Amino acid sequence: MTAWNIFEIMGIMAFAVSGALTGIQKRLDVFGVLVLAIITAIGGGIMRDVIIGNTPPLTFRDPTFFIISSVVTIVVFFTYRWLEQYKNTIQIFDAIGLGAFTGTSANLALQHNLDSVFIITMVAVITGIGGSVIRDVIVKEIPYVFRQEVYAITSIIGAMVFYYSQIHLANHISLYICFAITTGLRLCCIKYGWNFPIIDKDLKG
Repeated sequence: MTAWNIFEIMGIMAFAVSGALTGIQKRLDVFGVLVLAIITAIGGGIMRDVIIGNTPPLTFRDPTFFIISSVVTIVVFFTYRWLEQYKNTIQIFDAIGLGAFTGTSANLALQHNLDSVFIITMVAVITGIGGSVIRDVIVKEIPYVFRQEVYAITSIIGAMVFYYSQIHLANHISLYICFAITTGLRLCCIKYGWNFPIIDKDLKG
């Protein structure tokens, strides 16, 4: 197992915890919580694979991430009150996962001959936020990434850096540069509370 695999697993775990906690807060039954956690964890990757033509999606060919998500959900059932104390740690794992998924997805798009900065960036972003967007739509919430915090923009920047750096550098070096920038920016957003401004307009008038 490589360091990159560890980063991806940390991200899958963080996404699954996020989905499971949302399901518990919305008072879903056990099956509903499990489905929500799995969708949050692997939904973005499935969307990515369908878009780039990597079918059947990797998750269906190698169920490792599916199994990890399921195990994490079971653990959350018994520890969710305790996990509330460690939201910051979960966010750090989430940032690491976002960096890893951005790099992996950008690289997969390139391997499938999608040699365009726009396509590569969009594929990376869809992977990073796709699962959480589906999660929030299912529970009838405006997706979190549209309401709070700078999230998708960090993936956009990381993917663009990957695209332009791989032209001049070895592929694995570009991957780690993408990871460092995406994760670093996301951690800065968490630490310093960077957010996009919200338009405060009185619609009554």
